[in-house]
Amino acid sequence: MPKGVYPQRVAKAALAAIACAMLATPVFAQKKPQPQPQSLTIPSNPDDAFVALRDAARKNDVARTDAISATLVDYPIPSYVEYFRIKPQMFDASGLARIDAPDDQVRAFLQRYKGEAIADRMRNDWLLVLGKKRDWANFDAEYPQFALKDDTQVECYALLSRALKGQNVAAEARATLSDPKSYGEGCVDLIGYLAQSRQIEPSDVAFQARQALEQNYVTLAGRIAATAPDARGDSNTLATVVKMARNDPGQAAAYLTASAGSLSRDEQGAGWGVIGQFAAKKLAPEAAGYYRRQMDLGGNQWLSDETQEWRVRAALRQGDWKQVRQAVELMRPELRAKDPAWSYWYGRALKADNRTAEAQQQFQSIAGQFNFYGQLASEELGNRIVLPARTQVGDAEVNAMRTRPGFLRAQKFYDLNLRFEGNREWNWELRGMTDRQLLAAADYARRIELLDRAVNTADRTQAEHDFSLRFLMPYRDIMQRATDDVGLDMAWAYGLVRQESRFIMNARSSAGAHGLMQVMPATAKWVARKIGMSDFSPSMMSDPNINIMLGTNYMSMVFTDLDSSWTLASAAYNAGPGRPKNWRSSLTRPVEGAIFAETIPFSETRTYVKNVLSNATYYAALMSGRPQSLKDRLGTVAPAQITTTSLP
Repeated sequence: MPKGVYPQRVAKAALAAIACAMLATPVFAQKKPQPQPQSLTIPSNPDDAFVALRDAARKNDVARTDAISATLVDYPIPSYVEYFRIKPQMFDASGLARIDAPDDQVRAFLQRYKGEAIADRMRNDWLLVLGKKRDWANFDAEYPQFALKDDTQVECYALLSRALKGQNVAAEARATLSDPKSYGEGCVDLIGYLAQSRQIEPSDVAFQARQALEQNYVTLAGRIAATAPDARGDSNTLATVVKMARNDPGQAAAYLTASAGSLSRDEQGAGWGVIGQFAAKKLAPEAAGYYRRQMDLGGNQWLSDETQEWRVRAALRQGDWKQVRQAVELMRPELRAKDPAWSYWYGRALKADNRTAEAQQQFQSIAGQFNFYGQLASEELGNRIVLPARTQVGDAEVNAMRTRPGFLRAQKFYDLNLRFEGNREWNWELRGMTDRQLLAAADYARRIELLDRAVNTADRTQAEHDFSLRFLMPYRDIMQRATDDVGLDMAWAYGLVRQESRFIMNARSSAGAHGLMQVMPATAKWVARKIGMSDFSPSMMSDPNINIMLGTNYMSMVFTDLDSSWTLASAAYNAGPGRPKNWRSSLTRPVEGAIFAETIPFSETRTYVKNVLSNATYYAALMSGRPQSLKDRLGTVAPAQITTTSLP
């Protein structure tokens, strides 16, 4: 966000308009309701009490955590008992850091459990407290010891600390402040100080507020805009464009055209970029045209990451390879480097322009990656998908993992069905491991039936691999029988299960989907009725035989309903069969399955489809022992009118 590009008068006016509008809304002004006191009844079973302690700590309920922790004096994981007791004293009921946190207790905790995962979690929490109360001496001492550095708000406080010491951190702040959903108090404070100290311009603040509005974080947008108190004026053109574009890009386009006289070229370009983003998400063919206007006018520095990504997708859907190339070239370098998709599509655009050698360089840069775009790039280089040489580890190496303290704590958490804490401990223990150690840990996880940990751990290796661990095939007899019964490709079924549940039999989604194949209760009941299973009850979904049978039957029904397209059927399993039919109906020409997948409007479904089909390709290679083609599996998706479906 270079200085001096955005006229000061308009930027301040836009900020004032956003701030006034947001601060006036009830959602910004209202205080959050305080939780009602809970009963202090404490479970008699220690494990049940520990789970209750964890739940109370998540709500920052000081009274309840104090009462429960007092009964768990000899609990086998004392570090977590103590953490769950202290943590509610550091945050209020709404999750905001408290300035009266018990610093001495935190220091003692960090010393007592030095080097453990929970100590890093506590340090993360304390850094938020120290940043809020501006205790920079302690913050600066603790921050270098924070290992994971995965909290954007902590990073904002670290930059604020340096800025207060006179360092210019504007460039680093711009790189950090790319995703408003993770900002919190610290990032708003950072934006405010950098604006006041003139390290950034009002235009930067206006962009951050507008970026929050794009993601519908209305309150956050108001808080960011309010960090420029000297901004005055009544122009809120671009904020209005964002609000309009979300619902009706065409209306926003008309409004922006009528308002063009009051905006600079860069401002107009930013507006057209926002309109292009929301039009592209609605799969409107006009999206590419909106983006062309943006590229003609400029304002690229004022486009959010999502707007930049959808600029490529809009061009892909239209088959405009020149615009694909230009859109990737205009991407923020960090954004472009983060996802192999952009290297692949850039290579394809160069290839379409007969720049073969440059295209090959792009494909070669990612062809070694074992993911969707790595596989496609490898095929562009003339290779089929094959498995890397297998590295096997011995029993002694696997058995050495049995005494790792982080793994032991993780197993205790998994026994309690506390997967968040279990995964934290497991992943912490993996840090610094060699490839052989990772494979030993993965095999250990397989042997103790932590199948998701086996897969995720094997996925981490860089040079030595074991794809029989990356792509496990548990319940193979059941899966073989179920897929044979309905004529389904077993590789696709395993690819879907690996993505859905990572083979966690008791997995449950927030929507209620259950088990290995994550079948929704209503869908399971419907499929059971269709196949004549008259005695079905939801409790049966815990049985892998029933879960796989109903899941594969539904996959078969979806596959048939969507013209035997693995791409469409994978999307349907995740988003429902009606949505991919809608998405297909908006096509103006047949497109490659990869283009259809990349332009799915739902980010979850877009990632899901790519992962399922990438998984299925490797499973097919494992099962058959022969090279495979992801491109063939993706196929082509052609336009078609929406047809009705009876499928849930």
